[in-house]
Amino acid sequence: MTDVLRRGRVSLAFGFLVQGVAFALLVTRIPAIQDRYGVSDALLPVFLAAVPILAGVGSVTTERLVRRVPPSRVLRWSQPVVLLALLGVGAGEHMAGLGVALAAFGLAVGALDASMNMLGVSLQRAYGRSIMLSFHAAYSAGGIVGASLAWAGAHWGLALWVSYLPVVLVLLPAALAGSRWYVDGGEQRAVPGTTEGGRTAGGLAWLLPLCLVMTVAYIGDSTVSNWSAKYLQDVLGSSEQLATVPYNVYMVTTLLGRAIGDVGVRRFGAVPVVRAGALVAAVGFAVVAGAPGAWVGMLGFTLLGLGLCVLVPQTFAAAGRQAVERGGPGASDAAVARLNVFNYVGFLIGSPLVGALGDTWSYRGAMLVPMVLVLVTLVYARSFAAEPDRYGGGHERARTADVGRGSDGL
Repeated sequence: MTDVLRRGRVSLAFGFLVQGVAFALLVTRIPAIQDRYGVSDALLPVFLAAVPILAGVGSVTTERLVRRVPPSRVLRWSQPVVLLALLGVGAGEHMAGLGVALAAFGLAVGALDASMNMLGVSLQRAYGRSIMLSFHAAYSAGGIVGASLAWAGAHWGLALWVSYLPVVLVLLPAALAGSRWYVDGGEQRAVPGTTEGGRTAGGLAWLLPLCLVMTVAYIGDSTVSNWSAKYLQDVLGSSEQLATVPYNVYMVTTLLGRAIGDVGVRRFGAVPVVRAGALVAAVGFAVVAGAPGAWVGMLGFTLLGLGLCVLVPQTFAAAGRQAVERGGPGASDAAVARLNVFNYVGFLIGSPLVGALGDTWSYRGAMLVPMVLVLVTLVYARSFAAEPDRYGGGHERARTADVGRGSDGL
């Protein structure tokens, strides 16, 4: 069983990495995509908004789908669709083709994100200790690789399909091969809001605080990804070349924070780690808003990477764990799928919110809004704690007590 879990963990981490590469290759080449298809500035936001909206549809659909088929099967076939849709974006010639490719990408990404986090949550439960951050660290590593490949393609003036084709040819068969080792929880599928015996578990109203935290985390993340370069150049007076650095620094610190984050959760518990992450992220936004120059601004974005990086993985882990405590093992998948929708809600809100505030007020002031929002996480930090009176059921291993519990449970 140990070897099975180990192979499952490695193969799932590779799946997260592949997804990081694919998503980075899409979002970092948006200007090239716009030029290739002649998409106007007025129409571009419509295309960009369609992807997270359809991803939300894909996530909700996955919630229903996994009642009949295991999440591993959804992940096994959604990942190739994402990669082929990415290639379709790069190889198409007409606006209609771009729309179809982006629609397929969005729907498949929603199914992919939901199913791979379902598997991550169930694997963490089987391991009996915090490993969720390591999966998201693999995603961050993939994002760095994808952004680097995109930079190389842009630097050498390669056509989009030339940049995308080698990546797809390498990653698609590798992802399919690795998918044979995915490990499902082997749990009975349950209708959301019911226990395995059919008794009500109070629906999923308890999930709302975690949904809020997920939304806030992605508002912060989208603020960095969409506005860091503009902020450094237009507000802090950096050069165009230096303005490209903050997002890369943010991704690297996100990777580092997630790489060591599981150790912090095992040692101190999820609640202190989430609180610390929220405080560091808030300080990061404050530093960015008050920065006198570009280098101090980059320090702020560095702090943002270290703070925000723990919120999303721990939110998924808390949702899966509490779903099991309330409704039995089969309730975890539904909770993760519904929570995943708020990933896209945050993405849709964050960038337009900062842009509108920056245009009507100031970009320095706009950075204070996500700072205040991320502090809301402190109010709901207790939502990340396990419930001792429900903990340690027969479906969990004895060591599970160190996953997401406060320091008093160590």
